[in-house]
Amino acid sequence: MSTLPEPRGPLSTAVNATLTGSEPVPPPAVVRGHDPFGGDLALALHTCYELHYRGFDEVSPRWEWDPGLLALRAELERSFLDALRAEITPSDDVTGVLDELLVETVPGSGVSHHLRDDGEWWQMQEYFAHRSIYHLKEADPHAWVIPRLQGQAKAALVAVEFDEFGGGRGDRVHAQLFADLLQGADLSPEYLHYLDVVPAPQIALVNLMSLFGLHRELRGSLVGHFAAAEITTAPSAQRLATALERMGAAPACVHFFTEHVEADAVHEQVMRRDVIGDLLAREPQLATDVVFGVQATEFLEGKLAEHLLGSWRDGRTSLLHPLEAPRLAASR
Repeated sequence: MSTLPEPRGPLSTAVNATLTGSEPVPPPAVVRGHDPFGGDLALALHTCYELHYRGFDEVSPRWEWDPGLLALRAELERSFLDALRAEITPSDDVTGVLDELLVETVPGSGVSHHLRDDGEWWQMQEYFAHRSIYHLKEADPHAWVIPRLQGQAKAALVAVEFDEFGGGRGDRVHAQLFADLLQGADLSPEYLHYLDVVPAPQIALVNLMSLFGLHRELRGSLVGHFAAAEITTAPSAQRLATALERMGAAPACVHFFTEHVEADAVHEQVMRRDVIGDLLAREPQLATDVVFGVQATEFLEGKLAEHLLGSWRDGRTSLLHPLEAPRLAASR
């Protein structure tokens, strides 16, 4: 478990006050008018969701299913989901949207391209801090969809999750590999250690996974999100491995990404053919939801990339506060 995060506005302040018993649950109406992609709403929603993961040291586990808090969370979710739907044009062209993920522009201009070609070690450390909010619970949100699938789709998704969870070996669990990476990068491997310095874009991405995972009606979107992640990871992981080798990073840092190059190249095909293919054969009406899951993921990844690259190109930190005393990778 971890401690409650520092609030970033009235919504996250109200959630913290509720969970510590100093104030009653606020009415859902308090959410209206707040930026659905802003740090305050993102953190408030993330804090509510965390009660379904490991929870917080000072918070009773009974809050997980409190009706008043769930009503507030539902309004936070509605604001976030409505804003996403407003940004995305609905489509049921699953094959087309997945094929688009396989097309890489040349020359590339994404975060992994920057880190491979021009990135500095302090930027890589910041990237790790951002991604730690998800990777220390890697694949956990996707496990919620398992009981909502049937047949081959369920069996194939479980096979992918089995790999994500280390194939039965605790030291091979991908979340543990990322903790090893953080230690190798002179960063803290503690769960949610960097939540207080990570801005809204990365938090929103983790919220998206939790939102899709916790709602049965969004099972198609969760599968679409998972497929998008698996399809895009292998090439970006290869670039990041190359960047880390150039920077002289510790072997544990490089290993995390080379592991994903190998695993996700296989997972891509499994997700497309066996999970999505079987899901839509059974429930063809979910095609639009699958596409939405892909597009929402790409939209939020784009917002994160814009934030990271904009900050770094201006020579400033992408975090709310700079990391403490970063060391050069080559100094090991």
